[in-house]
Amino acid sequence: MGKKRAKMPRLPEGEIEILEMLWRESAVTIQQAQTALGQPIGYTTVQTRLNRLVEKGLVAKSKTRPAQYSAAVTPEEVRQRDLDTLVERVSDGRVVPLVAHLINRQGVTADEIAELKSLVAEAERRTKGSKPQGGRP
Repeated sequence: MGKKRAKMPRLPEGEIEILEMLWRESAVTIQQAQTALGQPIGYTTVQTRLNRLVEKGLVAKSKTRPAQYSAAVTPEEVRQRDLDTLVERVSDGRVVPLVAHLINRQGVTADEIAELKSLVAEAERRTKGSKPQGGRP
């Protein structure tokens, strides 16, 4: 788990459900996956979704019979992919408009403000000496 990928593919809801089940259950056969999903989903549908995730490199399939399937990515990797996509779509890759919107619309707690300050301080340490881009201070 945790291998670096150039770009994680966008996942349909059904494939995300499979990954969530694998994060809970670890390694499962198709039949175990079908049961663990807790929904009336056909065996071949579960098999197709698992195999698509294997092709995408997000799920590992054992060579044993019956095959065991396990997640090859962490929830954090999927979450980061979703957040990167969100930032790109809603604010053209800029973080400030998104953060400003969330703070102004949602409000933040004192603990969240402290966490944001810590994140900003860390970002300042990492970028110390680099110049702002695009003419922005």
